[in-house]
Amino acid sequence: MSFVCLVEIHLHFPENGSLKGKRKELVSLKAQLQRRFGASVSETDHHDRWQRATLTAALVGGSASVVDDAGAKLGRYIESRFPQGVRVDRGILSAEEILQR
Repeated sequence: MSFVCLVEIHLHFPENGSLKGKRKELVSLKAQLQRRFGASVSETDHHDRWQRATLTAALVGGSASVVDDAGAKLGRYIESRFPQGVRVDRGILSAEEILQR
């Protein structure tokens, strides 16, 4: 059985003054999350706001504990990069739970 961990990342960029500046930060962050954790990452909210962003990252693995550990590590990494402007939420579902919906 496989499991999916979704990590929702709510970011605040208080010093950012433009959408272009926000995009630059997000492109770098998304690439790092993909490279370091093998996460699939997408900007999922606040597309038109220059000081806010919401990213959703997905991690897939063969056991709930593996994806939970990976999600926790990803969350700690994000919190270390943005200690004052981030909230991270995480949840896990089995492939069976997802496919039954």
